Amino acid sequence: MARLTIDSPLGPLMLAGDGTALTEVGWGRFDHDDPDPVLDETARQLAAYFAGRLHRFDLPLKPAGTPFRREVWDAMLAIPYGGTATYGGMAKMLGSAPRAVGGACGANPIPIVIPCHRVLASGGAPGGYSGHGGLDTKAWLLALERRHAAIGQGNAAAAEQFALL
Repeated sequence: MARLTIDSPLGPLMLAGDGTALTEVGWGRFDHDDPDPVLDETARQLAAYFAGRLHRFDLPLKPAGTPFRREVWDAMLAIPYGGTATYGGMAKMLGSAPRAVGGACGANPIPIVIPCHRVLASGGAPGGYSGHGGLDTKAWLLALERRHAAIGQGNAAAAEQFALL
């Protein structure tokens, strides 16, 4: 397993991969880094994301999880930059229950890249966030995206439409 620590506005992020795909993003520092082109590209794309220049990641992903969790994570990838969905809306779309969707969000091994921060409770309440910093981190990521989506690539209408889920 390859590992790389990068600095971000949220603190140090630990990236892990299997040599062919990104498998994890976490908070903290590894004791050493391993050379890996996928992780180097992930670091480049995360830097562009935090600068507001990247609105969609283009990385090979291999999150470890049950088939249901992988289905939820795939659905999260469709939530546009600057947009949100609800646990209930995603559950309805997937034929599941909101708590099950919330459990999959909480188990997401590749946060930020797989945007679990874009999933909210009903009525726009933040719900939860398993990443370092909890709801403060979730709010920071959503604010970053809303700020750059408004001046960025004109996908505000798509984001607003998806928020109805």
